[in-house]
Amino acid sequence: MAMYQKEASFDVVVIGGGFSGVCAAIAAAREGVRVALIQNRPVFGGTGSSETRMHIVGANCHSSKPNLRETGIIEEILLENKRRNPYANFPIFDMIVWEKVTMEPNITSYLNTNIDDVIMDGGKILAVVGHQNTTETKLTIRGKIFIDATGHGTVGVMAGAASRIGSESKYEFNEPTAPEEANTDTMGNTIMFAATDRGEPVEFIKPVWANTYTEEDLKNRPHVDHVCSHSDGGVMAEFDNSKNRLPEFSNVDAGYWWIELGGDADDIIAQSEQIRDDLLKVLYGVWDHIKNQGDHGADNLDLEWVSMVPGYRESRRLEGDYLLNENDIRANRVFDDAVAYGAWPMDVHVPGGAKSLDITPSKVYNFEGHYSIPYRCFYSRNVENLMMAGRDISASKMAFSSLRVMGTCAVGGQAAGTAAAIAVQQDCTPRQVGQRHIRQLQQKLLKNDCYIPGHSNLDEHDLARSAKITVSSQLPGGEGENVVNGVSRSVDDSSNCWISEALTAPQSICLTLQKAAPVKEVRMTFDTDLSHEIQPSLIKNVRKRQVKYLPLELVKAYRVELLRDGCVVAAKEVEHNHQRLNVLKFDAVACDAVKVTILETHGCDNARIFEIRIY
Repeated sequence: MAMYQKEASFDVVVIGGGFSGVCAAIAAAREGVRVALIQNRPVFGGTGSSETRMHIVGANCHSSKPNLRETGIIEEILLENKRRNPYANFPIFDMIVWEKVTMEPNITSYLNTNIDDVIMDGGKILAVVGHQNTTETKLTIRGKIFIDATGHGTVGVMAGAASRIGSESKYEFNEPTAPEEANTDTMGNTIMFAATDRGEPVEFIKPVWANTYTEEDLKNRPHVDHVCSHSDGGVMAEFDNSKNRLPEFSNVDAGYWWIELGGDADDIIAQSEQIRDDLLKVLYGVWDHIKNQGDHGADNLDLEWVSMVPGYRESRRLEGDYLLNENDIRANRVFDDAVAYGAWPMDVHVPGGAKSLDITPSKVYNFEGHYSIPYRCFYSRNVENLMMAGRDISASKMAFSSLRVMGTCAVGGQAAGTAAAIAVQQDCTPRQVGQRHIRQLQQKLLKNDCYIPGHSNLDEHDLARSAKITVSSQLPGGEGENVVNGVSRSVDDSSNCWISEALTAPQSICLTLQKAAPVKEVRMTFDTDLSHEIQPSLIKNVRKRQVKYLPLELVKAYRVELLRDGCVVAAKEVEHNHQRLNVLKFDAVACDAVKVTILETHGCDNARIFEIRIY
């Protein structure tokens, strides 16, 4: 029995503090509703936290798909990390994510809190009930909308939500690469490690309980330094479409995603403790092989950190009004109710993991382009106030194998949180948000720097859309009019960006309004090079491909002036910008033009702005 008991009520209750849950909670809170974020671990970030230390991957596929890195809240977090944590220390990254959550005034966070039960009223959740280990407190958290970001779909299953586990038959959705018959196999769990070079030989004494592996055993499991070279002298990943393989980032000082078990378990959740113990046997056996069997260039390496918290890839999925499937992905389908997107290949790991060393650890089904994810995948089809975010959203196994990665989960979380806030404000169900308010949802997401394929800025309140554009200079393809074309990233051959000539002197862009109006807000979306990665990583080759600090293209210093009849009536100057989306507030100053002058970037020779909005 808990020593203490507390009850609290919120508008939106998010259960699960990985990046999908964090983005959902922040998005809802910024829309003005009261949010609880419940996390059963001591840190936020899930598999991307210091507990597991897996790097955040997503639609840009290790920089092999240009201009597709996720933006919005996840970009905001990663840019803050690049500014303050350039050496990518994971515990410091934990602090930055924690700060983003706890500094939102509308969020109350509950760390170290496990949900044990739900209180229902027919097909509606009234409250979740759990306990906070650190305070010995039983918590009853009531809410209007609940978002299951647990990964396992735990709250959904407790509430009776329809769910799935394993693979569908290829005939259910006519998916070409699904198995002939349905099964309950999942992808397994992984624990990561890191080693450091001590500058002198370091002995490794194998634990008696660790497994033993020969070079023949590991012939299908890369465990030596390898990286693909890039023609510009940098380093990047390249997908091998002919072999359906992911790039092998397999340096000997950190890894490995293929230290994986549990996909063939009777119940990957119920058996998770044993799976972790067995993973430790694999990991220490692999490290013994690297250190003590053959020349792997590891004589001076010392095992510095081993995760005791496995990262889950797959367990349950909750059913929505639509299940995304393989055909949607291969067709790059643009849904009318799209709210998120993905582009990671369909990456299906062998269920046996490290017990199946005789075969390749993953089948990778590459495809060109990217796909959208419809809003109907983010709410339960049979629990009326339940939403989903993260890897438990509504999808077939084949579609899940692409959308499960953290970058895609994060932008889906922002969509779910924004929709939950709309549901509260409009006093309607999540389903009704899709039926009545989908355009409002999409436009809010676009305004907050989310990308939705096939959808653009149509905000009738944005005065910039009808403004006349003049610039100090522009490069071909980087015309000033791009800042009001409704798309805030490069797509295919369209830059969608104002690109000035060289910044030998300040460069400016002026938006002249159709008529004078009181301006309260100017929003600018700058370039942060969405073709390359900025996430922390254990893998040295992933870190090597990145700029150490902030993206060079990002505007560092600028000035915004509100003009009336050519005279400045208000102005603000920013000297140390580190974010892609900038929002400047004004006191409803009447003006007929807005002028933005770029003074400095973080290293690029040109001023680059994707979008300017005026309200």
